[in-house]
Order: sequence, then C-alpha cells, then structure tokens
Amino acid sequence: MPLQQQLIPLIEQRGFSSAHLERYGHFCDALQSAAGDTLPESQFADSYWVQQFINATLHSEFVQNQLTRHPNWLSESCKEQALTLQDYQQLGSHWLNGHNELESFNRALRQFRNAAMVGIIWRDFNRLVDTMTTTQELTWLAEICAQAAIDYHYGMLTAKHGEPRNNQGELQPLLIIGMGKLGAGELNLSSDIDLIFAYPQAGQTDGPKTLFNQEFFTHLGKRVIQSLDSITADGLVFRVDMRLRPFGQSGALACHFDALEDYYQTQGREWERYAMIKARVIASSLPTQSAVAIEELNKLLTSFTYRKYVDFSVVEALRKLKQLITQEVARRKLGDDVKLGAGGIREIEFIAQAFQLIRGGRDVQLQDNRLLVILPLLEELHCLPEGMAGQLSDAYCFLRNCEHAIQGFQDRQTQKLPLVADQRLSIAQVMGYSDWESFFSVLEAHREVVKTEFAAIIASPESKAAQHDAAHVWVGVWDCSVDPEMCVVKLREAGHEDPQASLSAIQELQQSPNIIAMQPIGRQRLDEFMPQLLQALRQSPTPTATLQRVLPLVRAVARRSAYLLLLIENPDALRQLLTLAQASPWIAEQVTQRPALLDELLDPRSLYHLSDKRELCDELRRSTLRIPEDDEEAQLDALRYFRSAHALRIAACEVSGALPLMQVSDMLTWLAEALLDYVVARSWQDMTARYGYPDGEQRSTPNFIIVGYGKLGGIELGHGSDLDLVFIHNASTTGCTDGEQRGLKTTDNATFYMRLGQKIIHMLTTRMASGELYEVDMRLRPSGNSGMLVATLAAFEKYQKHDAWTWEHQALVRARVVTGDTSLAQQFDDLRRHILSQPRDRDQLRQDVAEMRNKMRMHLGSDKANNGTPNFHLKQDRGGIVDIEFMVQYAVLGWGHQIPALITYTDNIRILECLAQSGILSTQEVDQLTCAYKAFRALGHKLALQQQSNVIAINTLDDEIRAARDKVSALWQSLMQAAPTPG
Repeated sequence: MPLQQQLIPLIEQRGFSSAHLERYGHFCDALQSAAGDTLPESQFADSYWVQQFINATLHSEFVQNQLTRHPNWLSESCKEQALTLQDYQQLGSHWLNGHNELESFNRALRQFRNAAMVGIIWRDFNRLVDTMTTTQELTWLAEICAQAAIDYHYGMLTAKHGEPRNNQGELQPLLIIGMGKLGAGELNLSSDIDLIFAYPQAGQTDGPKTLFNQEFFTHLGKRVIQSLDSITADGLVFRVDMRLRPFGQSGALACHFDALEDYYQTQGREWERYAMIKARVIASSLPTQSAVAIEELNKLLTSFTYRKYVDFSVVEALRKLKQLITQEVARRKLGDDVKLGAGGIREIEFIAQAFQLIRGGRDVQLQDNRLLVILPLLEELHCLPEGMAGQLSDAYCFLRNCEHAIQGFQDRQTQKLPLVADQRLSIAQVMGYSDWESFFSVLEAHREVVKTEFAAIIASPESKAAQHDAAHVWVGVWDCSVDPEMCVVKLREAGHEDPQASLSAIQELQQSPNIIAMQPIGRQRLDEFMPQLLQALRQSPTPTATLQRVLPLVRAVARRSAYLLLLIENPDALRQLLTLAQASPWIAEQVTQRPALLDELLDPRSLYHLSDKRELCDELRRSTLRIPEDDEEAQLDALRYFRSAHALRIAACEVSGALPLMQVSDMLTWLAEALLDYVVARSWQDMTARYGYPDGEQRSTPNFIIVGYGKLGGIELGHGSDLDLVFIHNASTTGCTDGEQRGLKTTDNATFYMRLGQKIIHMLTTRMASGELYEVDMRLRPSGNSGMLVATLAAFEKYQKHDAWTWEHQALVRARVVTGDTSLAQQFDDLRRHILSQPRDRDQLRQDVAEMRNKMRMHLGSDKANNGTPNFHLKQDRGGIVDIEFMVQYAVLGWGHQIPALITYTDNIRILECLAQSGILSTQEVDQLTCAYKAFRALGHKLALQQQSNVIAINTLDDEIRAARDKVSALWQSLMQAAPTPG
C-alpha cells in the first residue's frame, strides 16, 4: 500500500489544514520513491512504530528532508533507546575516519551530524527520552564533531609545520573551551556553539616550516571553525561563535594561559564571570596528553569566576544585566520567544547563575555548570523559597521541550513561537496537547512562575531611596562636617547612652590608618555605609555599646569592602548584626575575627535554623566536596569556617531565647562530633595513601576511636570549650602496614597510629588566619603527657585496672566514644562499664575525692578576698559546678556495682535522675543539685557570650545563684564530709 494512503487517514483527525496534509502526502511519496525496495515494510506494519514515524516526520520538515535524501537512515538512526557516549564515539569513527581530502571530511562531518540529529529528534518528539538526555546527546555530538575537526586539521598542519612546543620542548595542546549550553552539557537542537581557544605556553613548532605557537594555533582554530561552521549542500555542523574570547572579535583567536590570566585579572568584566560559570574544555589537539593543562586552565578560570566570599560586589553588575534583559524583551517585543522572552529560559538561567556568582566562592557546591543540579542546591541554601526549585525545574524542562519542538521543525536557530496555525498545532502535539490553546495555557503558567521569581532576584529594595534619605542626616556626623557639639546632640536624641563616647569612637575610626589607606572604591562604600549604620543604631537599646562593638569589624574589613557592600545591599543583615552585637560582644568579636561570617546574617531562616548531627555531617561533606584533596590549606579553612558559622548560629539562637541551655550544649557537641568524624576520615585517607593499611586490612574506617572526656564526653560543651580527647586503636602491636605491597612506605602499626593521631591533632589545632578549629587537651590519656599518644585498648585496660588514680576513674565517668570504629567503640563501652562497676571502699573513695577537690580549690579557686570583696568562681569555688560534678562521680564510683543504670550515662543531669530513682539521694536533694547545675551553666554561658569572667563578686550575685551556691555547699558537707556513708 502506498505510504500516503496508509498514513494520511491516521492524521486527518489531528486538526491540520488540507495544505499541510497535502505537503505530508508529497513527503510520503518522495520517501517511498527514494527508498524503493529498501522501505522497511515490516516496520510500517507495526502500529506503534508507525505512530513514532508520524510524530517525528509530521512535525519536522528537517527529518522529512533528511529521510528523503537518505532513506536508509530510517533504520540506522531512528532508535528508541538513548545513545551513550560510547555509541556516539563509535558512530563518529564510522563516519569520520579515513578521509584524506578536506571536502570529503567536511561532507562526512555534516552527514554524521544530520544522521544523529534525525535520531535525536525521533526520540525527543516521541518522548522516548527525557529533556536532559536529549541535551546531553546533542552535547556529545558537538564534542565529537569538534574533536574530529581538531584531530583532522592538527594532523594536516603538523605534517607541514611540526608540533607546537614550549621553550622547554614540551608539547603544547590547543584546548577548546565550550561556553554556555555546550559547556553545561545542555545543548539544544539548533544551537550555535560558543567557543574559546587556549593553549598553555608560547613557543614554536618543531617542523621544517616553523611557526610560533600563536600563529600555528590561530591557523588550526580557523580551520576547525570552517569545518564546523561553513554551509555546504549538506548544511552546516554547528554555527560557531567566538565573541566570548578576550577582547571579543578584535582579540587573538587563540590565547596562551598567561595572556588569559592577565586579561581576566585586569580587564575581565562581571558579565564574563557570568558567562564563565558554564565553561568546560570539550576538545583538545592532544586529547590523551592534556590532563595537566586542563587542570591548570580550570584553576585559572575558577579563580576569575568565583570569589572566596559571598560576593555582593557583583550585585550591581547583575542588576544592570537583568535590566538589559528586561529592556531587550520590551524593545524587541520578545513576548513570543520561549528563550529570550519574559519568563523564558534565559531568566531561569539568570536566576541560577546570579546566585552562583554571588555565593559560589563560599558555597563551592554551587560551582557546577548544570542548571538542574544548581536549582535544588539554591533551595537548600535558602536562596530560593521552599518549593521554587521544583517549579523552576519543571518550567525549564517544559520550555526546553518547547524550544526543541520549534527548532526541530526546520533545524533553524529560533525560539520564537510561530504564527502559522499548522506549525502551532505541531508544537502543541509534540508537547503532548491536542490543541494550541491547551498547550499555551500551560506555557503561560510556567512563564508566570519564572517571571515572578526573576523579578524578585537581586531586586533593589523598594525602600532603598527612603533608607538613603533617612541615613543622610548622619552624613555630617560621619564626615565631621557638623560641629562636634551638634553631633553630640544628634547622638543623644538618637538614644545613645554615652553620646560623647560614640562620637569619639566615630572620630577614632576616621583617623584609623586602615581607613586613611582605603582605596577610592572602598572609601566610597564606607561613606555610604556609616550613615546607614548610625541610622540603624536608632533601633538598638544600647547604641553606644553596640557601636563600639561593631566598629572593630568596620576597621577590620576596610580593605575588603565587599563586606561593607554586603551590609549596604542587605539592610536585614545589618539589623541582624546590630541585634547580635548588642546581645553579645563575643558574637561581635567572632564576626570581626572572621568577617566571612557576615554571610550567615543574610537569611534569618538559615541563621536561626539548627541542624542535627546527621544534617551537619551531610552539609560538611557537601561544603568540602569540591576542595582538591591535596589542598590541605583549603580543607582546614573550610573546616574552621564551618565550625565558626554553626557556632554563630547556635549563639544567635541562644541570645534570642530560641534555644534552652541543654539544647545549646547538644548542638555544640554535635558540631564537634561532626568535625571529628570528618577529620578522622580525612586523616585516615591521607595516612593509608602514604603507608597502606595496618595489618594489610583494607577498610574504609580505621580500627581506632576517639574518646571524649569532660564537657565533650558529658555532652555539655560551651562556647569556646576545648576538647579533652583520648585516642585508642586495636591493631596488632607486632604488625605493620602493607605499604610495600602497594609501592608505598611501610611502617609498624604503633607508629602508623601515632602519626594518625598527630595528623588529627594537626588538623584540629593548626592556627591559621581563620584561627584554630579546637584547642585539644590530651592529658587524660594513660600516663598523661608522658604516655603514648595513641594507646591500644589492651594497654588502656591495663592502665585503668592497675595504675589509674581515683581522679582518673572519676574522669572515666564522663568518657564516651565520639567517633571511630563501632566494634571498638562497643569494646571500650564494655571496658568502661567494667571499670566503673568495680566495688570500692566508699570511705576511702570519699576521702580520695574530697582530697582531690580540696587541692583543686586551693590551686584554681578564687574564694579569697579581692580588695576586701569576696568572689565566687562559678566553677571551682565551694558550692560551684565542680562540687556537683565530684558528688556525682563519687556516687557513680561508690554505687555503680549495685546500680548499673548509674554507669549508662555520661552527662550529670541524667546521672542525677538515676541517683533520685535509686534512693542514694532524695528527690529534693537531686532537684536542688539539678537546678543549681543548670543555673550555674546558664550563667556561665551568658558570661562567656558577654566576654565576662566567671569569677563574680559575691555581693553582686542574684538571689537564685546565691541560694544555689549555699545548697550545693550544704549537700557537699552532708555527702562528702559526714562520717557514715549513705546506703
């Protein structure tokens, strides 16, 4: 049966005009005539396949034309399954190898491209694959064509001129950088490709007709472009656009790395940083020898594209770019363009890339060029409202499918919705709708979502002009153009508790060397910021004190004025800063020492959102994922920022009253544990890469644990607490690593684990510009500072059973495994339980505990008169925290063999609950100790955040603390000084 008679009845009900059906009938006749006996009649007998054929050919004149010219492609190209990269590589070899003549090669290149496009459109129009599979196949096709072109022309040129080398004789590759959608693996059906050519170093070729590398690579680049871009009877391969290279069309076609770096560092524009987000090397003249050059180039481009902080210096440039986008839509009347129009693809890309530029230097997980990967990350980072990532992703895929339906019709680079009714109906049906109206209503809904979010991105605050006007009254106070007496009056009227002190602080800042030496752009930002700061201080209950706490930060960032711009651009962040600085000078000092923490103030949702340990571990892993494994400095910096950022969040929740004391300690403890988990894993990876595995046992985690003592073990960490740690391993004492078998160094197990411990301490305590991660105290290990840094479990057990002092068993009460091997952790727990449950002479025990406590009071206490005023050391003096801790430890050691529950917990509160339940202490006594313990710790936290000493004049104690102190002292006398032991 003629194809026309078979197929026309199947499409008559689809709503197309008679002219469209007539043209399709002519195609059917032409195909049948061209194919002759090769027409696959068995496939046309399959109704499912026939529907695929109709969907691809009815809606694509390009497919019609190609199949009419090459009917054999109907079987060769029209596959249902997505092709892999290997499939494309094999097809490329089949089409492109063995051509000696340029004309023959160029023809094969185009036919390969056209055959592949027929298959891609077939699968896309039949929805046999998803959107991003289509874009990935198109990207692979472009990469293989570009690589084939550079391979062909490189061979031709080197035969004449030799190979390009640097001055040391090393071969130099030409790298083709794919920009935009090509770089991101998101190419569309009829896209042009934006390219930049680069090579590592200058030099010359080594052949008979020598050329400088610049000249050689320029020739090579021109030939590659011609093979891809020139139009022949078979069409073109890809339109090539080189305008994104340095200096655009007037710049050199190929640049060496030093020239690239010089251009980007001295003349690179913000829009070029924006474009560089998607850059990726897609081909090379020496594909098997370019890894080092590609890595060097990636570092160069990354350092240009991303800043190491949240970069609000780019905001104004992005605003201008956004404004240009909006103006272009209006000027060119692009409402019918699914890419460039309002609510189109370009606006989604802008949303993602704007945040990538601003935050990608700090949140390195955003340094990914794939849009659908970035959108969910932006929502996780609270850059997008909840649910918006999903809506934008859906809109993006819908718009890209629509773009493909438009372009696939005639293989034309256009994104405009057609005006012709038949073409509109084709697009609707490719998109899965029976008519244009149904499709268009869904399209408009997606575009409305995109328009709304695009409008919200880096929008100038509506009240910015009003804020500027309000702050303007403070310009004279800041620049000293107003009489000092009038300045004092203004400050007093604004509520400053000491206006003269405020004015003196402002004048001192003006005269600071840091301020005097500022660059013009920084000074301009400071002059804009200071009046806004003084205006915002009107809302503070203590403006003078808050100003004095914030000005050190201003002085610290004087030469890094991007932070000032961050606060100018984000009035809410400035308000958060003042609120926290007013509540806690400790917080103000932390931000001053680490100005990057200002990033945390941008979004109250994240500032006041606290993560559990699992979330902390996940976030830490993500934040370090893209840091090169051999860049230890960057690793250590990332860990320190992570700790500081989360400590700031915890402190913010605490001073705002959103987090009670016990949860503060939980959060700080989980934070330490997450960091210890990471440090151990990182150290283990480094050590095994150097020495192999102890006893040849290849495992992902070491046979090793870290035991936390004191506040860490008791889940009672405070702000600035150090970590009391003990390291234990359980490897063979006579064994060694299998380094020799792996071509590495070999060392005995004891030395290996000692070095592992040293590596862990190094990562925790190395002082960098961002400070140290934690202060570590290892004195509680067996034999203290004179003992092994890492003991075996057997050695630890022997020491605890035969050599440990009573105070060391007291310390064991608050010991628990905080990270490491689960099996070894269980063995330690069993050993701890065994040691603590040994029967003891309670009278002797009480005497040992009391003697140790008296020694501590003598050396550490401060309950001596100071200028005639007695003091109370919140922790060490009589009736303080340590008295409670020692009573609890005495009870655990004295009754642990009778009441196993006492040994279960390491924190004082739950142990006290067990003491009440067991009757060792009365409920009233336990309540008194618990209330006193919580009150002392809460006051200690408050004093730490206020940067005040925990030594307090007794005559200033409030009634609650004074009463708690007296009750603890009385209970100490009752329990620890009485002759008979209770129970």
